[in-house]
Amino acid sequence: MSTLLLRLAAPLQAWGTDSKFEVRRTNREPSKSGVIGLLAAALGLRRDADLSELSALRFGVRVDRNGEVIKDFHMAKAEKTSYLTYRYYLSDAIFLVGLESEDRSFLEKIESALRNPCFPLFLGRRSCPPTLPLVLGIREDVLEIALREEENQNKDSKSIQQSHRYIRLDCGVAEQEGAVVQDLPISFNPMKREFGYRRAKEIWLRDDVNTEESAEEHDAMAEL
Repeated sequence: MSTLLLRLAAPLQAWGTDSKFEVRRTNREPSKSGVIGLLAAALGLRRDADLSELSALRFGVRVDRNGEVIKDFHMAKAEKTSYLTYRYYLSDAIFLVGLESEDRSFLEKIESALRNPCFPLFLGRRSCPPTLPLVLGIREDVLEIALREEENQNKDSKSIQQSHRYIRLDCGVAEQEGAVVQDLPISFNPMKREFGYRRAKEIWLRDDVNTEESAEEHDAMAEL
């Protein structure tokens, strides 16, 4: 197995999976459908293209900096009326995304496309271009090990202590744990968007803080 690792970071990101019309929400970490959309744009696929090969990639994300959810609103005007739309974003978040496949050559094709994209790339919405580096390379490990062993992409010591790091990844074929989410892209055709279901599990990581120092700092009886 090989795993392609991506670093998703930007001033703003938006990863909605279940919102439409006036209120556009965001998840707290990248969605598989959003990342597959990013790959499709890099490869130059049209919206009615077959996504089965991309959707078959095993997907996982590690949260290195949680970011903050913020709300913006837009005034939309038609000929005779106007209305407000509310849009939520993740501000200042950093994620490590992994895409696992038995076909290394396919991952190499995706990696090359991400370095030289056909269409502009964005993190969930067009107003959210990614910062560099985006591509970290291919690792000769299964998805979970690659996500566990890659160095923390958050380099700020203060926010490292404040971040709650965890991994969310697709369950294996035989695994029955995890939650079922409607986040498997089948078609991005604007006339008939279609999303299937996938099962994903969550793995919490230990804090990058010295536990002995942390215990001493928060010892309520230290002054007695």
